[in-house]
Amino acid sequence: MSKQPNYRRTLVACYLGFVTQAITANFAPLLFLTFKNTYDITFEKIAMIPLVFYLTQLLVDLAATRFADKIGYRICVVVSQILSSAGLVLMAILPELLPSPFASILISVVLYAVGSGLIEVLVSPIVEACPFENKDGMMSLLHSFYCWGAMSVILGSTLFFSLFGVENWKILTFLWASVPLYNTFNFISCPIERLVKDGKSMSISSLLRTPIFWLMILLMVCSGASEASMAQWASAFTEAAIGVSKTVGDLAGPCLFAMFMGIARMMYGKFSEKLDLTRVMLACGIMCACCYLLASLSSLPILGLAGCALCGLAVGIMWPGSISISSLKCPKGGTAMFAFLALAGDLGAMVSPTMVGTLSEMAGGNLKTGLLSATIFPVVLVIGLLVLNKKFGRTISTTS
Repeated sequence: MSKQPNYRRTLVACYLGFVTQAITANFAPLLFLTFKNTYDITFEKIAMIPLVFYLTQLLVDLAATRFADKIGYRICVVVSQILSSAGLVLMAILPELLPSPFASILISVVLYAVGSGLIEVLVSPIVEACPFENKDGMMSLLHSFYCWGAMSVILGSTLFFSLFGVENWKILTFLWASVPLYNTFNFISCPIERLVKDGKSMSISSLLRTPIFWLMILLMVCSGASEASMAQWASAFTEAAIGVSKTVGDLAGPCLFAMFMGIARMMYGKFSEKLDLTRVMLACGIMCACCYLLASLSSLPILGLAGCALCGLAVGIMWPGSISISSLKCPKGGTAMFAFLALAGDLGAMVSPTMVGTLSEMAGGNLKTGLLSATIFPVVLVIGLLVLNKKFGRTISTTS
């Protein structure tokens, strides 16, 4: 009698995969001022670090539509962990070895951004391929670990710098790098199934000719944009609206946002079997629009902060929910579909904060005006969901 595969080990590895992605996305921004003071790097150059990170992720998302299935999930996801760990380690080492510290940092960022992009493309289909019941609940719970990872990075790093000083940031970098290094061995040994059997998945050309696929792309763009617009500007908004320090702004803004986003995903993961996903998504889209309006139009700072924090609760289901709907409506989409969805979400997450910043600058530095413009994204998401219900089925539930 053969031993049954332990897919819980796969789930744990995927949880840590999203924690790894949170580390690579959120740790370097905490060091921007340190990079400026230590290596004499201008803010103009430092602004290129997140740009290079997200552009690299986008390119990996696009490339993964071609190579992920051919190479195989296990090899790709193991490489994602190795590159994430190596990039973090090199960020602490290379600036002392190469003539240009800035170039050294960018090399490191590209390495762990490739790892992060592979994580984003592969972890969701790996969980989707596991023989779990309540797939959309599992997907929501999985994505909550990005939120817990982001909170851990912000709180853990703040505590470390308070106790040991920011000058010891390299030691902390090695500590964060140990997470993907450990998880490499998890992915080497855990059971991994293919999402779609060989030859059974849709071709990229067929996928691109499917109308509902483009509707899913629209939902993902709006999901990424709704999440990133507030997440990227939460700290600056909190500082400006309430007049607190940078440290307090980081904790009250991004941390509260990430906490509520994680709670939303965890709670939906627990109760998803009793809920209709489309209706939950519609409610979240409406709530998100209201949160943006509250944050941008309220004259009371505490209400603005409430809008910022509760926006995390509203956007929590959007990204994993859009993936679950796509899996249900395009079951033969395969890895290419997940890669395109990740690409669309990243595109929304890259464009929307820039739009908010640009419009805020045009309004004389009024950040509330920029955030008000971001209300368009949850509104379009709601419209997309209504079209989905009308054209492709009234409801999408876990029992479908």
